[in-house]
Amino acid sequence: MADFKTLDDLSDVSGKRVLVRVDLNVPVADGKVTDLTRIERVVPTIKELSDKGARVILLAHFGRPKDGPAPELSLRPIAAATAEVLGRPVAFAEDCVGEKAEQAVAALNNGDVLLLENTRFYKGEEKNDPALTEQFAALGDIYVNDAFSAAHRAHCSTEGLARALPAYAGRTMQAELEALEKGLGAPVKPVIAIVGGAKVSTKIDLLMNLVKKVDALVIGGGMANTFLAARGTDVGKSLCEHDLANTAKQIMIEAATAGCAIILPVDGVVAREFKAGAANETVAIDSVPADAMILDVGEKTVEAVNQWIDRAATLVWNGPLGAFEIEPFDKATVSAARHAAARTKAGRLVSVAGGGDTVAALNHAGVADDFTYVSTAGGAFLEWMEGKPLPGVEVLKA
Repeated sequence: MADFKTLDDLSDVSGKRVLVRVDLNVPVADGKVTDLTRIERVVPTIKELSDKGARVILLAHFGRPKDGPAPELSLRPIAAATAEVLGRPVAFAEDCVGEKAEQAVAALNNGDVLLLENTRFYKGEEKNDPALTEQFAALGDIYVNDAFSAAHRAHCSTEGLARALPAYAGRTMQAELEALEKGLGAPVKPVIAIVGGAKVSTKIDLLMNLVKKVDALVIGGGMANTFLAARGTDVGKSLCEHDLANTAKQIMIEAATAGCAIILPVDGVVAREFKAGAANETVAIDSVPADAMILDVGEKTVEAVNQWIDRAATLVWNGPLGAFEIEPFDKATVSAARHAAARTKAGRLVSVAGGGDTVAALNHAGVADDFTYVSTAGGAFLEWMEGKPLPGVEVLKA
């Protein structure tokens, strides 16, 4: 973290107006927040600043407003949920700039917390409009970014403000960057990556980057079928992007050149129907019936994956090994996840995981809390794994 200023570099914030970019883009149903995870993640930064006497002003987006303010995308209900998790009042401003925002900020006392309205109600936010950035900046003295999940966007509240005010990484951002550094930046070797999911087409850049950085790459999920087909294996009616055979071959060539082992399924759990409890059997990967589809990897493949996990010092995970959402096709993902978690708890593995399906899969396996770090960042985590610079991170570098 030597390249980034953190809250440790903020000596005196008492009485200062601190603009904190947070991710409060949480699921809401009937006006109630249904998953508090992202709010819980930013509480340490908010509390620390508030306890030190800062006047904490939260900036956040919610949803994708098309034409300015939309009542259903107001952050007002999220202010109440944030107050509940934080254990102290959170005021709400009906605008994020202009008179209403200015009045709400002016009313703050030391230690108070204020949430401004949805930053995306202004089209200039996503355009990183300097004029809007200036309006945001006028509300604060210091800027803290605690929203790694929005760091892949060069918006006013994620990138522009870091240029306009003294800028620091919040505790969640700091934890994410430190975990990612351990994962791929400067990992302890050997490094293994597990990448799953439905389609190769969405993860070409990711795979191309990983084969140059890891010692072994496990490919699971529907995307493994594309690689198997590229090698001449008949995958029956399985999800498969046959038109990407050449891409898959090129990735395997790049891996061989870089000395990265590609681990593909040697057996699979197949079924004729994609539904919970469907009749299924485990077959060798070169014996998939023409009328069946592979919905999970088999026990021999799981055994091989777990052996690679045993050899590794660092694991990076993005995507499930099978259709974990429906039983019994969750077995491989659950088994490998629990094995990695056990190695991590024993102090033998640094495990970093991220991506929506991955978080859901680890929660399903009951081991999300046992991994070294689980990122909720989604797109930003994926772009980091692809080796792309993230604007909201780059601008924080000292």
